[in-house]
Amino acid sequence: MFRSLLVANRGEIACRIFRTARRMGLRCIAVYSEADAHALHVELADEAYPIGPPPASASYLRIDRIIEAARQAGAEAIHPGYGFLAENAEFAEACEQAGIVFVGPPASAIRAMGSKAAAKAVMAKAGVPLVPGYHDDVQDDARLAAEADRIGYPVLIKASAGGGGRGMHIVERAADFADALAAARRVAKAAFGDDRVLLERYLRRPRHIEVQVLGDAHGTILDLHTRDCSVQRRYQKVVEEAPAPDLSDTVRAGLAKAAVDSARAVGYRNAGTVEFIAEGDAFYFMEMNTRLQVEHPVTELITGLDLVEWQLRIASGEALPFSESPPASGHAVEVRLCAEDPTLDWRPAVGRLDRFLLPEEASGVRIDTGVREGDTITPFYDSMIAKVIAHGEDRAAALRRLSAALAAIRIDGIATNLDLLRRIVGHPSFRAGDLSTGFIAAHADDLLAAPRPLPDRALIAASAALLLDEQDRAEHFARTSADPHSPWNRRDGWRLHGAASAETELIQDGAVRRVRAEYGDGFWRLRFRSSTDEPVALALRAGRGLDHDALLLDVDGVRTRATVRRYGDDIVVTLSGPEPTTATLTVRHQIGAAATAIASSGSVVAPIPGRIVKVMVEPGQPVARGETLVILEAMKTELRIAAPADGTVTRVTAQAGDLVAEGTELVFVEAESAA
Repeated sequence: MFRSLLVANRGEIACRIFRTARRMGLRCIAVYSEADAHALHVELADEAYPIGPPPASASYLRIDRIIEAARQAGAEAIHPGYGFLAENAEFAEACEQAGIVFVGPPASAIRAMGSKAAAKAVMAKAGVPLVPGYHDDVQDDARLAAEADRIGYPVLIKASAGGGGRGMHIVERAADFADALAAARRVAKAAFGDDRVLLERYLRRPRHIEVQVLGDAHGTILDLHTRDCSVQRRYQKVVEEAPAPDLSDTVRAGLAKAAVDSARAVGYRNAGTVEFIAEGDAFYFMEMNTRLQVEHPVTELITGLDLVEWQLRIASGEALPFSESPPASGHAVEVRLCAEDPTLDWRPAVGRLDRFLLPEEASGVRIDTGVREGDTITPFYDSMIAKVIAHGEDRAAALRRLSAALAAIRIDGIATNLDLLRRIVGHPSFRAGDLSTGFIAAHADDLLAAPRPLPDRALIAASAALLLDEQDRAEHFARTSADPHSPWNRRDGWRLHGAASAETELIQDGAVRRVRAEYGDGFWRLRFRSSTDEPVALALRAGRGLDHDALLLDVDGVRTRATVRRYGDDIVVTLSGPEPTTATLTVRHQIGAAATAIASSGSVVAPIPGRIVKVMVEPGQPVARGETLVILEAMKTELRIAAPADGTVTRVTAQAGDLVAEGTELVFVEAESAA
């Protein structure tokens, strides 16, 4: 076994690999870009080496800089993690040439599986079932259109060299094929440097099933059971579980054999994943990921194996000590917690994690993350900030533990998909195992609707927090005043004539909510109009819990809890209940003329830092509200920036290839009403 390990990656996966490497007594070496100088994975390592500016192309994708860091550190082995260089055959060869062990498969296996089209040719020869499609090298538009007609619509266009759903397009009819092909090629070229595509028949209600494989250098290749990764958004996995539910023994056996045959066909070694698309009892090979997968923890929890440990042992030449797959024990489910806003077309989010409170790992619950409270989510890398994984004796038990863990998470400062994850895990169809890759779209009304639970409760909690803050300020003033017993320093409702009263205006979901509070007889009486515009009057008693941000509320005798944090004039309220919900309210005086001017000026700005992929308009062009003006790429996602109103483009400041900061003007649209 080697004694030192460099992880050529960052974030959650680097931290996860270091955890195992340290347990095995290895010296842990990190690399980092300028954006990650203070990242958690850097702090966890024994040594850390800078490798360049924030963009991955200038740092984590620089083979020369990573090899040089390994030489400086005296690293005996390099683990690539996943993403970045994990499936780069040139990187594996560079490690070998430098005399450094590459923790992964041989470069030949990476190269064989690196092209989806070439991989399918290998699998066809090995007798692994394939979806009807077109995988050849002839790539002219006419040939591809003819092949799409032969396959039959709907057809799926996929980047031949890609993964993660990038460049993937579903085409329902021949008239849309040319535009979809152009878009797929554009993304494929930008993401992978290769604009070749392949075509496949699109299955209407498919499941995404995959099989974990593990192979050593002594000829043993084993399957480690199935995983279901069907719940996805934009072909990116959101929920993964193992073993895949509701499969017959015949299908499970067939998947296991096909996966082992796939790995054996390319001389595979180390950990890898063979992915299949399935519909009914039929399944077809999609691709082989020649690396560790994001979702590997669910396999670890049902097998009791540490896959990273076995990656390291296999890379050092050890043989697997078992000749058969270990039995699966129980069920495990994982969700990906990401910095994105599902209600805004999955827009990635950047910013500071003002609060990042995770539940402690308990029996059956595991959390993998690479960030801490106070860290900043940047636009340079993937949007995933944590994985929450639960294990139970069966699927129902695992989901109960996962629901409890998600309910305990608190995040402030940036948008996340936390509410979506809670809704998915609690959805009756998900609980029943009714899974397909269209799950989120099929249940969008339930999963992507605006927050549902009791908006008036958020208003009450925010008002209580403001009243308690005022009381705290008064008590502090009294303690430091020349006359701490003066009645004028009190905020408990005492008045020379009549009861105390206060009035506050809060912005909630874009609407102004006015709350009047009057104090008397030991409680506050709140008066406001409900979310349905009905007059409300209620009695409120409020106090703080052990945590300053925790409020204990007594509303007309009904006692509840809420967590409230204040950032300037923004008040973030988290409501407890079967489906914990976070709402942000703003004290009205924060909304000023500047924000109104920006909203009404016609200046369309970048909502997030990123790279301009394409400008769709030019000066003088009339546009309709919602029409795409600019395509912006950020955090592996293409965002379509739309016209805010009907009007005419009078100025275009963005150009394809530009790197823009948040708030940078891209286009100016003069609205029709302003003409």
